[in-house]
Amino acid sequence: MNEKIKVFIVDDSMLFRKVLIDNLSQNPNIEVVGYAIDAFDAERKIPLVKPDVVTVDVEMPRLNGIDFVKKLLPTYPVPVILVSSLNLNVFEALSAGAVDFVRKPDMSMSINTNTFLNTLMSKIFIASRAKIKVPAKVSPAAVPVAALGGNKPFGLNAYNTVIAIGASTGGTEATLQVLKDLPADTPGIVVTQHMPEGFTKMYADRLNRLCHMKVKEAQSGDPIERGQVLIAPGDFQMKVVRVGNRYSVNCYSGEKVSGHRPSVDVLFQSVADAAGASSVGIIMTGMGRDGADGLLSMKKKGAFTIGQDAESCVVYGMPMVAYNIGAVVTQVSCSNISNVLLKHLYSL
Repeated sequence: MNEKIKVFIVDDSMLFRKVLIDNLSQNPNIEVVGYAIDAFDAERKIPLVKPDVVTVDVEMPRLNGIDFVKKLLPTYPVPVILVSSLNLNVFEALSAGAVDFVRKPDMSMSINTNTFLNTLMSKIFIASRAKIKVPAKVSPAAVPVAALGGNKPFGLNAYNTVIAIGASTGGTEATLQVLKDLPADTPGIVVTQHMPEGFTKMYADRLNRLCHMKVKEAQSGDPIERGQVLIAPGDFQMKVVRVGNRYSVNCYSGEKVSGHRPSVDVLFQSVADAAGASSVGIIMTGMGRDGADGLLSMKKKGAFTIGQDAESCVVYGMPMVAYNIGAVVTQVSCSNISNVLLKHLYSL
């Protein structure tokens, strides 16, 4: 990298600020250009130092990190990474335009702290290249795309289809944008979103409130069935398995694949093996190449594959690699993925 990434830290804990400043400053590609003790201090300093990335503690006095992000980004768009304990409100900040989040460690355990710092540095590099999106607020009970077309029925073979979605950075909101427009009787969907343990259940619960389909964190043995979305649990791999004419998921604590657990490649490869041509693969925003090889396997088995386009991605990494290796049948904007998917299901 030619220039250092300028990072600004917002955290009310003097101890935690020192840990971040001392460790991030040791990275030759990162320069800590300042810090703030609360949101109001940050609001004053950030425009002066012009950072490339801002890390924000979620739990702060006077104005919490969630409300700060909502206030900051419309007037000063900068990549924000949330540093959070297990907190449902982190998804509010992601919907307001924060790029990503990392779970705050138990400071008494050095292994956890080192893992946290390595993860944070990786996310800082990704965030520095991300597009800042301040999306419109998502309303519950949105009218499904199918209803707008007059409740057109799916094709006769649609309900034998397994739909698999994979995403990383920016994917929490991108996946929501796709799912919220699907009708309640859409064929079963499985999703791998790179996310820490604990947060995946909260994410599934949030999607369940905003979508017409039922959404839950997957457990081994859960059937893939009409009207249901299964989210891969954090820190577990998830595969699709077939028994007779029915599909279910197997969640297990395996090795990381493509650097991730859960891995999109694991999910997509299993869908290629279990469902073959009776499947749809959708690869969305995220850094790296996780999912690209698995999507290519799906396409080679006859699956219909969709890639999110560069313009609508927060990070055009995973979909770009998939497109470049020939794994993508059609590449469209995030807002159009649900329409393309439904058109395919109607044709079956």
